[in-house]
Amino acid sequence: MTAPASASTPSELRLSLEALRKPWRKALFFGIVAALLMLVPTFYMFEVYGRVVDSRSHTTLGSLTIITLFMLGIMELLHWAQGGVLQQMARGWDAIMIPRIFSATYAVNLRHPGGTGVQPMRDWQQLRDFVHSPFIQAVIESPVAVVFLLLLFLLHPLMGGVALGAALLQTLLAYSNERGTQPALAQANRAGIEAQQFADNSLRNTEVVAALGMLPDVHKRWLERQGEMLKQQATASERAAAFQTASKVLQLTLGSAMLGIGAWLVLEDALPGGPAMMIVASVLAGRILGPFVQAITQWRSLVTVRESWRRLNSLLSDVPAAQPAMSLPAPKARLSVETLVAAAPGGPGAGPGAQTILKGLQFSLEAGDGLAVVGPSASGKTTLARLLVGLWPALQGKVRLDGADVFSWDKTELGPHIGYLPQGVELTDGSLLDNICRFGEPDPVKLQTVIETVGLQPLIDGLPQGLDTPLGADGMVLSGGQRQRVALARALYGDPVLIVLDEPNASLDETGDQALVRALAAARQRGAVLVVMTHRTNVLGVVNKMLVLRDGQQVAFGPRDDVLRALQNANTPAAQSNPALSARPAQQAS
Repeated sequence: MTAPASASTPSELRLSLEALRKPWRKALFFGIVAALLMLVPTFYMFEVYGRVVDSRSHTTLGSLTIITLFMLGIMELLHWAQGGVLQQMARGWDAIMIPRIFSATYAVNLRHPGGTGVQPMRDWQQLRDFVHSPFIQAVIESPVAVVFLLLLFLLHPLMGGVALGAALLQTLLAYSNERGTQPALAQANRAGIEAQQFADNSLRNTEVVAALGMLPDVHKRWLERQGEMLKQQATASERAAAFQTASKVLQLTLGSAMLGIGAWLVLEDALPGGPAMMIVASVLAGRILGPFVQAITQWRSLVTVRESWRRLNSLLSDVPAAQPAMSLPAPKARLSVETLVAAAPGGPGAGPGAQTILKGLQFSLEAGDGLAVVGPSASGKTTLARLLVGLWPALQGKVRLDGADVFSWDKTELGPHIGYLPQGVELTDGSLLDNICRFGEPDPVKLQTVIETVGLQPLIDGLPQGLDTPLGADGMVLSGGQRQRVALARALYGDPVLIVLDEPNASLDETGDQALVRALAAARQRGAVLVVMTHRTNVLGVVNKMLVLRDGQQVAFGPRDDVLRALQNANTPAAQSNPALSARPAQQAS
């Protein structure tokens, strides 16, 4: 199968096509034989007008009719088999590539939240569906056009020469169609993607858009992008329509020209087979140009697929496949941060010499330690949380769990031992049970333990289907505080050895705060390492260590009471700007 785009070095997509060679050959064989059998009605007509009419034999007519119907049945059976093989190719290609594209899409959105959305999945659907598209059917039938051209040359060189000239002219039309429509279609595709992404982002903020009266301006901005797409599509369609019309006219003209040339050759006694061959020549000529006309008609789909191919190639190149790593034993909760320097991946802080977010952090925690990370806004707390669980890479230094780099650790192995609650709580479309159990097979004991620890039973009892209640996109059926408690249960499910919580009580009421403190105390008691980014004072009573950040730098680290005392005595700006630094710790939970 020919790839829509060429490259000097075989891309990952192109290499994946190697697995489709065998079914592609089978589909090609079925298609070529079926295309040749399309001449059966023509030869039936030829025999009827010749042998049957001359012999006036009913037996001959019946035999020819039965043979013709049998061959046409074979032709349809081959078309059906070819369609099945192409569908099988699409499913096989999908099985090879979809896990890779799915993981790459997640990886690139992790680096640049909202950067690509689900566009790579749409691009892949375009490629997969293209395998059994009419354009591919035209490609399969193109070798038969060469056979028909040779038959015309055998009938008479003049007929073959005229058909060859028409084929070359049709090729020129296809090339002109490509040059005339490709830029406009490519711009239309890009504008369409931008409009779709803008609409998706706007719909995720419908409450803000409606409450602040932003809808008319948002709609206007979307219309600008949508209008650009429609404008480019109209330009491409107008040009493509002109080339399609010219192609069809050329096909009809060639059929009539074959009849005229055939008649002239009959008058000159230069056409083997006599007048009947005029009809045969006309049919053959139409079959020669058929694949070209089909290809030009479907050219828009080819341009769309090439753009999808280009974007996916770029995605897979930017996010190389993870190399198989040596399996590591389950961690036992010793966390060390070694001279950590970090910036947002792909952001302005990622380049050499650019401003970084975290600058030289260094500390370690043992099993059962609880660390409160405090500091003013934009001090780097959320960035540190992402690095501690291995979501972002470090520019320098390492975050290690039991001596192993958490960023390089296979997340499918490490993930069950990590508890993470991001600052922006997001639940996944599924049931309450799915979200708590991380969409895995639930463990009844662990499930009941985390429900009791977080205090979720009243929430479960109040839902119409209990644990099986669908939460919808982003947990829309729950309040902000309920979503945060469910996300906390998800983080604690399975007794993880490293728990990182970023502002876990931002949306909790007093009851939720108490449940949070009890849950954190229980986690420490069983030997987990606990790290909490917070502006609130109530969690200070459940930790034994404190880290103070300011402008991405480590201002202080050590036992909680010692750090608080030193900061309050120094009257530092960090202490003045953060309530957690100026308040006395609450009574440590038992």
